[in-house]
Amino acid sequence: MNDGVLALVVVTALAFDFTNGFHDTGNAMATSIATGALPPKVAVALSGALNLVGAFLSLSVAATIASGLVNTGDVTLTVVFAGLVGGITWNLLTWFFGIPSSSSHALIGGVIGSTIAAAGSGGVKWHGVVSKVIIPAGLSPIIAALIATVGTYLIYRLSRSVPDGTRNHGFRIGQIGSASLVSLAHGTNDAQKTMGIITLALIANGTLHAGAEAPTWVIISCAIAISAGTYLGGWRVIRTLGKGLVEIDSPQGMAAESSSAATILLSSHFGYSLSTTHVATGSILGTGLGRRGAEVRWSVAGRMATAWLLTLPAAGLVGAACYGIAAGIGGTAGVAVVFVVLVLACVALYWQARKTPVSHHNVNEEWDGGLVPADTREPVAA
Repeated sequence: MNDGVLALVVVTALAFDFTNGFHDTGNAMATSIATGALPPKVAVALSGALNLVGAFLSLSVAATIASGLVNTGDVTLTVVFAGLVGGITWNLLTWFFGIPSSSSHALIGGVIGSTIAAAGSGGVKWHGVVSKVIIPAGLSPIIAALIATVGTYLIYRLSRSVPDGTRNHGFRIGQIGSASLVSLAHGTNDAQKTMGIITLALIANGTLHAGAEAPTWVIISCAIAISAGTYLGGWRVIRTLGKGLVEIDSPQGMAAESSSAATILLSSHFGYSLSTTHVATGSILGTGLGRRGAEVRWSVAGRMATAWLLTLPAAGLVGAACYGIAAGIGGTAGVAVVFVVLVLACVALYWQARKTPVSHHNVNEEWDGGLVPADTREPVAA
């Protein structure tokens, strides 16, 4: 047992959960913010509260992460720590560029990469990775897009005789409910991934027996961490989802949110660790396809799809490299060195992001092809 390393693993896991929260806020609230159904600060506060509640509703996904992807006998605390660093690194990079990508896949990729570095490919349960991660990753955005396309078409078809102002006002009210349901669903799926990782670390440390469920303190701390991250609002990602993909009206927003909530809740029930980002993106694209005359910015969607394909291998490479560094130095010192480097990298990236700010003040400005609205960009020196 190594309680010092375990403490660093738990802190890093909660830090990942925090980044998961602000990275994925847009999945629930981007469309409600874009249509004006909710003010930006109110939207993220509501999402944070419902993420907190949702984290207590199910443990199926946590069980998948803790025991369904890698052989627990091959996992050490250093392996878990390195995997978390891989996940955090990818989350922060994609947040900086405003690219909605999968926090779930970043975490899973990091852990798989560090496990392979430590124990070889035999340490990974590839059947579980394929059935619980890769197949849902491919199918979930397609299913969500189809549901949203049909829903959007039916909404406009059935309400075609209703004046636009009346229709939009009614659907803005409906969006409050549908966006809330997405936030609740997000808590049932994403908060549990970190619960599973901390449980895996406790098993690796000998604190818990193999197959044990997440302790109460783990559930509470993870719920608070993801809720706090959600409340801060990942404005860069919210802007891309809300303004960059499709120009959204209230009926489309409600269709997208309802499609996302249904898909996420169903996956949580079966323990599938899918990406809520993939689902939300598919739903938003579906609303553009379902509304006649809507503009879909396929170039933005293409950049996002590229990031999705890179997530698992990129996070895996970072996880493997971090394991190599930590194991090479050895013991608590090796983990501490990587932890310090991670903190410094996070500070540097945050400082750089402040030069091109996206906040609740400008998140809803019209999309002009760039992440940051033109009126907030600092003048370029001659």
